[in-house]
Amino acid sequence: MQTIKIMPCLDMKNGRVVKGIHFVDIKDAGDPVENAEFYQKEGADELAMLDIAATLENRKTRLEWVKNVSSVINIPLTVGGGISSMQDIELVLDAGAYRVSMNSAAVANPDIIKKGSAAFGSEKIVVAIDARRNIKMPSGFELVVSGGTKPVGKDAVAWAGECRELGAGIILPTSMDGDGTLAGYDLEFTKAVSDAVDVPVIASGGAGKLEHFYEGTVQGGAQILLAASVFHFRTFSIREVKEYLQKKGLPVIL
Repeated sequence: MQTIKIMPCLDMKNGRVVKGIHFVDIKDAGDPVENAEFYQKEGADELAMLDIAATLENRKTRLEWVKNVSSVINIPLTVGGGISSMQDIELVLDAGAYRVSMNSAAVANPDIIKKGSAAFGSEKIVVAIDARRNIKMPSGFELVVSGGTKPVGKDAVAWAGECRELGAGIILPTSMDGDGTLAGYDLEFTKAVSDAVDVPVIASGGAGKLEHFYEGTVQGGAQILLAASVFHFRTFSIREVKEYLQKKGLPVIL
């Protein structure tokens, strides 16, 4: 089994880290640079920074946020939100991101996945897939875009497979039903996606207990475990999570 990685997530709005439930009811969770420094010292393997309002506000990811955060860490930084062109990808990578994450833009223009992976390498391209349960879809999950506000009428798991074929190097599935609830990752959705692709999957949305991290890997098939609320509000330290996983027999870097 590959080493399991822990990835705190900085959801950004108005220059601050925020956290909501189901992508709404937003609370302030601190300064992004302070959070980034703290998480690296705590032992985070990677860091995500998602500009959650960029697509809804029809603007680009704020590059100064990327520069400020990347300047204080040396772990891989994945940046998403408002990235919709080859120039956007280049600018965000040049600003210090290790990877870019695309969601709505990739749905609107799947060719950007293909072009982005060809130009920068598949390992630089993450496709984030937001979904809601919908029994009319073959997998039971419907793709949604624009920060979880717009259903697309497309099967989310089938889309994950398409993204991989187009060259995505990592898939980041998030269940809107679980985001911010602390009730655990949506294991059914995560597992369906991890079974559909042969690249790393990031479990996201809903981690609230130590066992949720274990379940994300063992039942969900994820290699990277993303969480926000439990780290921002200091429910657990990253070390606590890693020690728990290690005791359960999973390979982690302490």
